[in-house]
Amino acid sequence: MSHPAAPTSPPPAPEAPSKRVLVSGATGYIGGRLVPCLLAAGHDVRCFVRSSERLDGQPWLEDVEVAQGNALRAQTIPPAMEDIDAAYYLIHSLGAGKGQFADRDRRAATNFGRAAKEQGVGRLLYLGGIEPKGDRRSEHLESRLETGRCLRESSGPGVDVTEFRAAVVIGSGSLSFELIRNLTERLPVMICPRWTDTPTQPIAVRDVLSYLTAALRVPESRDEIIEVGGADVTTYADMFKTYAAVRGLRRLVINVPLLTPTLSSHWVGLVTPVTNKVARPLIEGLDNEVTVTDGGKARDLFPEIEPIKMEAAMRLALRRYADRTVPTLWHSALSSSPQGREVVEELERTEGMIKEKRRRRVNASPEAVFRMAQTLGGETGWLYANFLWVLRGYLDLLAGGIGYRKGRRHPTKLRKGDVVDFWRVEVVDGRMDPKTLRLRAEMKTGGRAWLQYEISAPEDAPPGAEQAFITQTAFFEPKGLFGLLYWYALYVPHRFIFTGMIEELGRRAELFQRHAARQNGSADAPLPDLTPELLAKLVER
Repeated sequence: MSHPAAPTSPPPAPEAPSKRVLVSGATGYIGGRLVPCLLAAGHDVRCFVRSSERLDGQPWLEDVEVAQGNALRAQTIPPAMEDIDAAYYLIHSLGAGKGQFADRDRRAATNFGRAAKEQGVGRLLYLGGIEPKGDRRSEHLESRLETGRCLRESSGPGVDVTEFRAAVVIGSGSLSFELIRNLTERLPVMICPRWTDTPTQPIAVRDVLSYLTAALRVPESRDEIIEVGGADVTTYADMFKTYAAVRGLRRLVINVPLLTPTLSSHWVGLVTPVTNKVARPLIEGLDNEVTVTDGGKARDLFPEIEPIKMEAAMRLALRRYADRTVPTLWHSALSSSPQGREVVEELERTEGMIKEKRRRRVNASPEAVFRMAQTLGGETGWLYANFLWVLRGYLDLLAGGIGYRKGRRHPTKLRKGDVVDFWRVEVVDGRMDPKTLRLRAEMKTGGRAWLQYEISAPEDAPPGAEQAFITQTAFFEPKGLFGLLYWYALYVPHRFIFTGMIEELGRRAELFQRHAARQNGSADAPLPDLTPELLAKLVER
């Protein structure tokens, strides 16, 4: 089977035969993009993930091996490293929140290094952060540096560790770029605290991937710490201005040096998809100057890589959004989950589970309904009383939750693990009967909550008729008395909202089915691609 094309120009052929490579964090932002680069370079790739189902829908899944485990559970790592030549460590626990992620990162890196030594892995490769200049040190940046030290110390002699250090990564869906993009798009007047004037050296994600891939064929990069950066040294304030210029936006930037990191994190949490829990340690890191001091090493080891300028990186990222080809997002990994779960929780039908079920028959095929169900959230909204969902998001934000505006990776397609506003896709399976979409709530609920759609073909449907049953179920597993009070306080609004949702889903699916029939002149015509443009036309009717 041919390998999918890499998102960057394919690197030169690897030294000697292809290597057997392990990629940890393959569900994350960098890991999910590195895998196709390594495949294009001719390497055999094994992915180390906490849940193999999180890779469902990846175009390269059939070209890789998958090993399931958890870096925080030491016994699960050695089996994944059997017969591996080199392993990438791309795990980060920033989503665990301030005061927790550093310890988790330390334990995970130590476990990973020891397993590499035990299994005779010759090489580890790690992407961390540039050491900040001056006396100010953030917990986030210190943890990135400490992770590299833990990998070296735990693996010991015989395992070469290559540590790449980068500052701000600019790419479609990256944490830093999402911060820049959302602030600049949403604020005509930008109140900029002190950290926006701190020098930094952003690098395009394509250049990061080029360095990570090329290192396997450059033996001189073994046991090296290599700082990498783009062609510009700049500040976040200048990045806001550059983004605005690229987008043709007029923005007024006002410096307010009195805003503390805590206040800034709340400000960022209100305006962007970055939660307060992630924003606080991130912004403390942005208050440190992080620029390349030894750029000659990267040039000498990788002379063929010419890092692009910041503006070019932004244009490439925006092109990805325009083309709807964003392969990974910063919150793709499980570690971005605000509840910090170490494993994907599957629905359990216990006696303590509250179920609110609705069923509706529609004149549309199960496939039409299933495709329409996958458009929930993001710019499309939640089918009915969307203002109440937005209000729920703001209330969640005030309660210390993640809020509403995480958005979606793709406007009309979902895969397992995707974030949809304040939900995460737990199941999306259109191959079986019934077709199933299940979302797990990540907002604060006083328990655990799911919203599930099951779409099946009626057994008594007339011959040739396109019909489907939609079963919409809200599951809630309350935690204590507060959980029960929470559920029953919302019982009346739920009856209003959930009934409207299933009705609107059925209406849109029928419109989609009729559109296909008109377009092809046949009632049983195949469905066209549900593009965002077509979806917008159907919703307007």
